[in-house]
Amino acid sequence: MFPRIASPHVLALAGTVVLWASAFPAIRIGIDGLGVEALSFLRIAIAAVALLLVAPLAKVRLPGRRDLPMIALCGATGVTAYQLLLNWGEVEVAAGTASLLIATAPVFSVLLGNLFLKERLSRDIILGSIVAIAGAAIVSLAAGTSGFTLSALIVLAAAVFQGVYHFATKPLLRRYTGLEVATYAMVAGTVFALPLIPATWHAAQQAPGGALASAGYLGLLPSALGFVIWAYAVARLPLAASTAALYLVPPVALVVSLVWLGEVPHPIELVGGAVSIAGVVLINRHRQAQRPSASEGEGAPKATSGRQAADRPVSTR
Repeated sequence: MFPRIASPHVLALAGTVVLWASAFPAIRIGIDGLGVEALSFLRIAIAAVALLLVAPLAKVRLPGRRDLPMIALCGATGVTAYQLLLNWGEVEVAAGTASLLIATAPVFSVLLGNLFLKERLSRDIILGSIVAIAGAAIVSLAAGTSGFTLSALIVLAAAVFQGVYHFATKPLLRRYTGLEVATYAMVAGTVFALPLIPATWHAAQQAPGGALASAGYLGLLPSALGFVIWAYAVARLPLAASTAALYLVPPVALVVSLVWLGEVPHPIELVGGAVSIAGVVLINRHRQAQRPSASEGEGAPKATSGRQAADRPVSTR
């Protein structure tokens, strides 16, 4: 059964959805004043520092040496590459449209799981993947019928790297909590982003206050606080609830973008986004049906282990 709507766990989940959805329009504000490189580094670095400050309170453990290569992969793909590509794509792609394209990330995760982890691809997963990619194609073509826009393809590449990150976190989540994995990845991502410091220093000196505030908001709230309350919520809620909540990020992002930036989505984008989300729903519905039906009760994040922990979505939005 799903918990009461007014419970702290559900409120934390709802807060995560709003924070992650608001990141897409906030990126548009930051890019205008800072540029892609500076916004990417500042967001990653601010989030890493904030998570490291929270780490002792959240009892985040040091990672084992054997896990450092996989943590490095998570940081390079799901943090550094993802942020750079998403910010680059949003130079021209509307914030709401970007959120619809990023929603296809689970498709690439399950395909990688089949390729490297030998996870079985059922008929529903194959069909869901085709449907989700078709939806992404519709969204990408919304700006014109002559072909995919380059910026849309760049955002879609960000979704691919996010899918790689989800895939790479699976073995880590069998030994660490979601918050621990997110912290490790953010710190690793900061290390990979260090070459962006010269461009960041130059851009930050000339950036308007609104752009700097946007970078601070992105690092502290959607990234750092979002991970903390997400870890709190998913450790105490049924998997179906946390998974379903992620489906709400694109529509909430569309609403926030409309209110904040005045962006009105193209009807074709809405259709394509709905098709993509339907495909992702089909994939996740099959994966949930394969799991044991034992309910999850109250407890600390470390109570989630084994297959259930590995299937928890851990995002780097």
